[in-house]
Amino acid sequence: MFSGIVEEAAPVVATVAEQGNLHITLRCSFVDELRIDQSVSHNGVCLTVVSLPGDGTYTVTAIRETLERSNLGDLKPGSLVNLERSMKIDGRLDGHIVQGHVDTTAVCTGVEEADGSWYYSFKYDVDPAMVRKGYVTVEKGSVCVNGVSLTVCDSERDSFRVAIIPYTHEHTNFSRIEKGSRVNLEFDIVGKYIARMTELLPQV
Repeated sequence: MFSGIVEEAAPVVATVAEQGNLHITLRCSFVDELRIDQSVSHNGVCLTVVSLPGDGTYTVTAIRETLERSNLGDLKPGSLVNLERSMKIDGRLDGHIVQGHVDTTAVCTGVEEADGSWYYSFKYDVDPAMVRKGYVTVEKGSVCVNGVSLTVCDSERDSFRVAIIPYTHEHTNFSRIEKGSRVNLEFDIVGKYIARMTELLPQV
């Protein structure tokens, strides 16, 4: 479980494809605090630490389904990845409840500077069946973009905008997102539960 509060944007050191899997090696400042089998969010995707060689790097593995559903297959050496370790049970929920299960990807359709901050617009493919299950954005609701907990503005059927403050721009890979970039989306789990209950209650 995560909160969408990114700890660090870490560079990819290497990617190695093996059958349908992709092994991703990254370098980060808190690698000495990691352990094998620990869960870490990578651009919003929960992955397990599988290797700690002791050189300041660690490795995780993304399976084919994850690669098909997310933008992790786009990574290459030098790419920046938003990292967040799982929440502590006694910590504050500064963002919102994020599972680390990416629902789909979206494409950035525009970046607008706004007097020191930025508005990023995103568009995603709409599946009516998934909409009925709560895979939507809601005005002023929460959405997770590349692992970052953000507030939705200008929510439309297949698009939305988010506002990015200078701190977030500097400390996440939003600094590298531009028109045409592909990002990971996780819709609000609360909305998914409400949609599911609404779907099932008439059948009870």
